[in-house]
Amino acid sequence: MNGHKKTFFFVLVLVVFAMLAAACAGPATLEDFTPKDASLGGILIGADEPIKIATLQAMSGAVASLGTDQVRGVEIAIDERPEILGHKVDLAFKEDDLCSSEGGTTGAQRIVSDPQVIGVIGTSCSGAGVPASKIVSEAGRVMISGSNTSPVLTEVGGEKGAAWQPGYYRTAHNDAVQGAAAANFVYTKLGLTKVATINDGDPYTQGLTTAFGKSFKDLGGDIVLATAIGATDTDMRPVLTEVAASGAQLIFFPIFQPAGDFVAGQAKEVSGLEDVKLMGADGLLSDTYVTLPQTKGMYFSGPATPKTPAYADFVKKYESKFGEKPIQAFHAQAYDAANMLLDAIQAVAQQKGDVLYIDMKDLRDALYKTDMQGLTGHIVCNEFGDCADAVIDIVQNTDATPDITAVKANVLYEFRPGQ
Repeated sequence: MNGHKKTFFFVLVLVVFAMLAAACAGPATLEDFTPKDASLGGILIGADEPIKIATLQAMSGAVASLGTDQVRGVEIAIDERPEILGHKVDLAFKEDDLCSSEGGTTGAQRIVSDPQVIGVIGTSCSGAGVPASKIVSEAGRVMISGSNTSPVLTEVGGEKGAAWQPGYYRTAHNDAVQGAAAANFVYTKLGLTKVATINDGDPYTQGLTTAFGKSFKDLGGDIVLATAIGATDTDMRPVLTEVAASGAQLIFFPIFQPAGDFVAGQAKEVSGLEDVKLMGADGLLSDTYVTLPQTKGMYFSGPATPKTPAYADFVKKYESKFGEKPIQAFHAQAYDAANMLLDAIQAVAQQKGDVLYIDMKDLRDALYKTDMQGLTGHIVCNEFGDCADAVIDIVQNTDATPDITAVKANVLYEFRPGQ
């Protein structure tokens, strides 16, 4: 055998041995990857296994439209992007947060019990988001909310909020912005100087009435009464009698149904409130609330409805898939949250053959560095997880606005931070 043949034979043997070694090694395992942060670890997605994500949204009770609307936004995002790097995207859990601390706790625990779930789109309500974000964060996963707006979950006055957790983000606005928007409208556009606020003890309602009160006072207005009800209360007359005695010209009550139904209805029965205006916020901007006769004439603050061709296309897909127009205020934010998560997964995924590895520190870092154009605007996250391109509309429900779509289109005032 001459030298050239010997060399060829030697090379051929090496190739065969390499192929045999690769075959014997089998598919990649977790031991083949080193997590950037051992406390967070990573998730291995085997050949033919899906990329699992979850939703944790209010799906039952009086606030069901808030969560249902967002789950639909997530489902449309997945319809548009059914696979990443050859792996199916699977909405593995659709848990009900019940718009409560208990629901957020139970739902989050169920989700993180599956070690393959990478991230959660939720919650609907800030009260559920406080415990849920802690559970998800401590499990090393990520959570992005399309409608939590309480400042305590992200940033309060340039500092971490009391409930801030690493790995928590939101595409919804911070209520410091919404409070300022509502206060500016009441003071500068309606010309009112005396307001009563009502919250129900939830982090969202407390945070928003506090933010409103601060901005209103800074403008020169007077919060003549800051009071609270229970979320399950049905007789609002005692509180409304206090409001009448306070001399308030407007009641700002950013609460939920069914309590909001009783406030609006019983306000018409209390002497001294005949000319007092009523104002709610995005928690009441739903198809089930604005169709109630007692809510005609009310003002609402909430996220601006996008006015782009991309959003119009989204609404067509929504109607085609679900047989109706969007039913609440945060479907676009949830759609953006889902795409934000899927973008980050694709960006950090390490691929070995048919196997994917998602390093959770890499994923968190990628989400904090988000810079994307979403349906709701230019989404860029700060160090606290606030990512929204926040624009707030003030709308009014009138006899000429028969449904939620018409109410949201009846914009009286638009507010951007810094304007």
